[in-house]
Amino acid sequence: MPGQPSASISVSNAGVWSGAVSELQGIARFKFHEGKLEDFKRLAAQCMEIVRTKDTGTLQYDIYFSDDQSECIVLERYRDSEALTEHAAHLGDLSEAILATGFVSGELLGEPSADLRAKMADTVVLLYTPYLSM
Repeated sequence: MPGQPSASISVSNAGVWSGAVSELQGIARFKFHEGKLEDFKRLAAQCMEIVRTKDTGTLQYDIYFSDDQSECIVLERYRDSEALTEHAAHLGDLSEAILATGFVSGELLGEPSADLRAKMADTVVLLYTPYLSM
């Protein structure tokens, strides 16, 4: 996104991790531009409808607002890398519009496929890979 820094992706797996987990979790953080809250809400409702009717591997897609509604967090969970890729394809041009409503940062937790890693290379999304888990 123009004007926003690209994120580096860490690919280190130096920790203790004993299982191959394909599920991915995402956290997107929005801090809205002045006057863009209603645009975000309208676009978020469209995104939610797409998630509910078209996505086949989205396990969670929840939106939370701060008390003053100047910021929000979107929590996402996907069955695997292919499900996240499918979700992104379904949102299409809507993604650019919703990202334009504020300053956006995000994290992806898990072990994405090599293809998804490559697609994320020039994004503001930080990747966190497993270290310890129950």
